Formats: sequence, structure tokens, C-alpha cells
Amino acid sequence: MRWADGLQGHTTLAVIEVNLDAADTAQATSAIQFTGVSKRYGSQLALCPIDLEIRDGEFFCLLGPSGCGKSTTLSLIGGFAAPSSGEVRIRGELVNQTPPHRRKVNTVFQSYALFPHMSVSGNVAFGLRMAKVPRGESETRVAEALRMVALDSYADRYPGQLSGGQQQRVAVARALVNRPAVLLLDEPLGALDLQLRKRLQVELSQIQRELGTTFVFVTHDQGEAMTMADRIAVMNEGRIEQIGTPEEIYRRPTSRFVAEFIGESNFAEVELVNGDVVTVRDRIPLAAPRQADLERGESGTVTLMVRPESVRLTPASEGDPGLVGTVIKLSFLGSVTRASVRCPAVDEAFIVDAPSGFGQGIRENSLVQLQWDVKDTVLLDGPAG
Repeated sequence: MRWADGLQGHTTLAVIEVNLDAADTAQATSAIQFTGVSKRYGSQLALCPIDLEIRDGEFFCLLGPSGCGKSTTLSLIGGFAAPSSGEVRIRGELVNQTPPHRRKVNTVFQSYALFPHMSVSGNVAFGLRMAKVPRGESETRVAEALRMVALDSYADRYPGQLSGGQQQRVAVARALVNRPAVLLLDEPLGALDLQLRKRLQVELSQIQRELGTTFVFVTHDQGEAMTMADRIAVMNEGRIEQIGTPEEIYRRPTSRFVAEFIGESNFAEVELVNGDVVTVRDRIPLAAPRQADLERGESGTVTLMVRPESVRLTPASEGDPGLVGTVIKLSFLGSVTRASVRCPAVDEAFIVDAPSGFGQGIRENSLVQLQWDVKDTVLLDGPAG
């Protein structure tokens, strides 16, 4: 393992270079597989026993708040931590006791920096030189790596002459030049400003698609994960809450935590009464899937979730059937107009987003009816609180 050390004052990435054996890149059913893997630090359980499969060639995101276990999971893949239980396999090979420099992975971190005294090409070639790759082959691979990140014309510059985004791309090229089976990225865009971060999200996705290398990307930014990932594992308190595509996780969350962490949601406490899903407080019928009679027999309290963009507002009058409320705030947010609606039948104000506004008859303090389609709702276990 070789660190880019002694480089203070630079807001770019460090790369851990890992020697790879080209013969070890044989096809496997999965790039990474966890079976009952857990991690303890003393008495603290950082990662509960999890099963996880990351497919070969996919862009996979580990997403969650600080302390959820995502960086611990990445460390277990990279070999910087040993599992307390279970098995970790990379391309089918058991690697529980395999040190980082003998794994088929390279890791890119947000912290540390490139060698400031080396040119761009020198930085990218560093791992190849340590691996004693012949000079001619090294030069060819460095040139390919720099073309891949659109920095071939910057080969003779030094890190101090590059922008933060360019330095980040050099770090990625440096990690990929050794042709790893898996590239691990631990919040690599966190130090960059918003506009640059958005641009590099697209660039990293394009690089991954062109190479076909498995990327495992750690982030706490749900927008970043939704933009880049083929699949996402949402983590919370050392557990995997849900794994799925960005659309699956957004449209069909399996827990209250996922529904709140990915985008915005409205919640209402409901139960099944006489075949209808109704609010617990006022027994107002709501459009919702019955979900096998709420999967609790013929009754039981669960939570209905519906996204703000799926709710429609129409003017209402006192005594109208259905879910009725009062608009307490209208806000113009650029791409949408947002209404906050207080409904006596539910505890929390409903948020409603309309791309072109709500039209006449709907203004602050007006009475409105809230409607949505069954297909746009999800029932979650447990009460809304």
C-alpha cells in the first residue's frame, strides 16, 4: 500500500495504488459478495451482519447519513478493516485475510493529495513504476488513462496548476491505470463546489460506462447517488435498509427511513376499515393499495406515503368528501410551485408540488381537496410517527 503523503493544503484526492495481476481478472458472477459480514470496534457494532452482492461492471452506491456503516463497508472491501464475522469475496475469491495491496481493487479517497513535485503523467505512472511495469507499456497505459479522463493535454502540468476538478480526474486516472477489477470511491466529490460536483458526477458515470469497471461509490448525498448509480444500497445504523435502482428506491421505498432520506414524502397514518384504507383519526378513505389487507389480517395501523409531485389540488368547500385541507403557504421554487396544506385528518402538513403552478382558486388560506392515484402510493409498516 502506498500513500500520497506529506501533501498538506490541497483539496483533492489521495489514491491507494494496488498491484494487480491481469490473470486475476477472470469472469465471475459477481464483483463483490458479502455473506453474513459484520464489523465490531470493541463493544461498538459498526456494521450488523449483512448479505450484499455487487454485480460485475455496475456503478453501485452506498448511501446513508454519517455513521450508518457505508465507509466501514468500503473499508471491508478494500481490506483496510477485517470483518468480525462472515465472508468477503472479490471476483469469487475469499479475501478476509488478504491485505489491501493484494486485492483486485484500487481506492480513491477525498483526503490527501497528488504528489505536488510530480507532473500529471508522473502521478498517474507512479503505481505502474512501483509495480515495475516496463517503461514502454507504462507510457502507453498512462496516455490511455489521461485520454479517458480528458486530460491528455495536461500531462506535463503539475497539480498546483490544475483546478480541483482536474486534480480529481488525475486521481481517478491514477487509480484506474492499474486496471483494477473494482474501483472504490469514498466521497471523492465532497470537497468540490456544487456546480463542479454535478459536472463530475456525469463525467465519472461516463468513464465507468466506457470502461465497464465495477465502481463502488460512498456518499451521503442522495442526489449524487440517484444521478450516478445503477443500484443503491441505502444504509442506516449499520444495516442495509433497501437495495434497488434509483427509481425503485424513490417510487417504492420499503421503510419510512428510505422514504424520508430519498427525496421528500407525505405520510398519513391509516388502517383498513370495511375494505377501505382510511385515516386513523377521521376515517376518511384515501386512494391506496390494500396490500393484502395491510398484511395484518383485516385491520392494523400502517403508514401511507405519497410524493409531493403525485398530489393534485382542487378547490373544495366545507363538507366535501375526501381529504380536505387549508393552504397555509405557497412558495415559488423555480421549477415548481409548492403548496403546504394543513389537513385536520393527518398530523403533518402535506407538501404538494406543481410544475406550472396551481391555477386560479388555489391561494394561501383557501380550502382544497387533495387527490392522487393508487399507483403513486406505498404502504409502510408501522404508524406514521
